[in-house]
Amino acid sequence: MGIMTLKEKILEVMGGPHPAAVATLDGKMPAVRFMVLAGFPDMILVGGTMKSSRKVEQLMKNPETAIAIWSGKEFSDPYVEIRAKGKVHDDILTKKKYWNPMFEQYFKTVDNPDYVVLVFAASEITYHGKNMSSMEVWKK
Repeated sequence: MGIMTLKEKILEVMGGPHPAAVATLDGKMPAVRFMVLAGFPDMILVGGTMKSSRKVEQLMKNPETAIAIWSGKEFSDPYVEIRAKGKVHDDILTKKKYWNPMFEQYFKTVDNPDYVVLVFAASEITYHGKNMSSMEVWKK
């Protein structure tokens, strides 16, 4: 295999479902929590959550988010830091598009009104290589 592009290296860390630390703004204070987010090649991350959750309220007031995803099992494994704008979607088409069977334990069905989809569009991603050996920045 040849040398991977920065985008390929980033997607190796954030592509597919991963536990991610997601920070939103609660007024002027940051608020962080873990969410399972699925990363896609167009550099968006998507997760399901409850409409009544505080992060939904926070995103509707201020869409600016910071997300961190660590790829691995070893402390030295690569990770990414992401700057993104988050948007809350409660339309049935988006909810069906991103529905995951693991959501059933929380929401039972896709048309549950408390199930919403959060879509985070990355504007900047900082990739930290293995053993912190490198740091590269992708910008939209």
